[in-house]
Amino acid sequence: MAQPAIPDGASRPPCHPVDEKLRPSRLVPAALQHIAAMYAGVVTPPLIIGQAVGLDTAAQTRLIAASLLIAGLATVLQTIGVKGFVGNRLPFVNAASSAGIAPILAIAENSATGHQLPAIYGAVMVAGVFCLAVGPFFGRLLRFFPPLVTGVVITLIGVTLMPVPVTWAQGGDKEAADFGDMRFLALAAFTLVVILLFQRFGSGFLRQVALLMGLFIGTLAAIPFGLADFAALESAPVAAVPEPFAFGAPEFQPAAILSLCIVMLVLMTESSAGMLALGEICERRTDGRTITRGLRTDGLATLIGPVFGGFPTSAFAQNVGVVSLTRVRSRYVVAVAGGALLVLGAFPVLGAVVSLVPMPVLGGAGIVLFGSIAVSGIRTLSEAGLDDSSNIILVAVALGTGIIPLAAPAFYADFPAWAQTVLGSGISAGALTAVTLNLFFHHLGTRGGARHADAVAALKSS
Repeated sequence: MAQPAIPDGASRPPCHPVDEKLRPSRLVPAALQHIAAMYAGVVTPPLIIGQAVGLDTAAQTRLIAASLLIAGLATVLQTIGVKGFVGNRLPFVNAASSAGIAPILAIAENSATGHQLPAIYGAVMVAGVFCLAVGPFFGRLLRFFPPLVTGVVITLIGVTLMPVPVTWAQGGDKEAADFGDMRFLALAAFTLVVILLFQRFGSGFLRQVALLMGLFIGTLAAIPFGLADFAALESAPVAAVPEPFAFGAPEFQPAAILSLCIVMLVLMTESSAGMLALGEICERRTDGRTITRGLRTDGLATLIGPVFGGFPTSAFAQNVGVVSLTRVRSRYVVAVAGGALLVLGAFPVLGAVVSLVPMPVLGGAGIVLFGSIAVSGIRTLSEAGLDDSSNIILVAVALGTGIIPLAAPAFYADFPAWAQTVLGSGISAGALTAVTLNLFFHHLGTRGGARHADAVAALKSS
């Protein structure tokens, strides 16, 4: 039956805050806050991975631009969406996740020179297909990934990545004669202090952009000492159309694929938790269909991303925090932020600005960035029932297994290549151990895992 027309002058029912279209005076500043919160995280994976595989300045710039482009595309698709098919239509940010960095670095270490990125991209594409295939049924698998498991994995992500900013703080190049020079260490410490000062004395927007301010002021401080390299800015094209498979055609290695499919399960859990949390914040119920559409967006972005140089895509938890803090719940604000990322990705010269940041400056900021990931994992574990002795054992063994590659890098040297790729990543090893022990303690012989049946509620609390 058709709805009666609203008479002239009568008030229309207010739309839900998620669907509200704000005035530009409110929309633009709110979008800038989201960009500030996500930008460092978006460019971190290409910076780390590009350095690890030995890309030159021009290639590094292309990698950063591709990461920005895919993040923008995924975010716009997630927020605007195609009703009933793709996009959760919430103020939800999608971009390359730091969770994939450590396994990707393990793949790079076990691949021949020149085949590193092709092997990585082949595994990422299969992980995207895996996400698309599993996404519709993922709600049934959530009970195998309670906060007890995801907390271990998130903690290991932060811990296993800490050697990266430490290396950056010493100059970045371990083979260089001046590696570990006091100038580098002083610059890293200065950057860290700037971030802490903004976090302590800043308010509102300044506190939210403390990390970016640290990068900016640290780079300015590096210029008089000749530690800022402007070569990338001079050589980068102002605008460029992304070139498909610019880093080589994908290669499909079984061990690398298995490793990233495990990571994709973790990312899907994080995205589901983010959607549940955001649904609570926005007062819009997040049901199974919403999660399926959101995960379908993750899968599409992860599948298409490698064509242009992207990496596994997932939710950005820091932007969920921005929505909670500001109470601006309009999905169009985040869509505008995603559009801005698309523009940044289409103009490599803007991405090249990031490569101006000296390694020691990135090192000082990286300690905060990766340390905060570990803290997120610890916070999740604190809500996972650690008063239960079996849970304590599960976390202890999973963390211990995950730290083995960090404490003893040659531990798996005599294992087969496929085992080195899977176990050589602390995240993959810890995740496998946590999932296996969770099955052993809480599912086998417990009539379908009664002790963890309410996984959705637990994910909301985390």
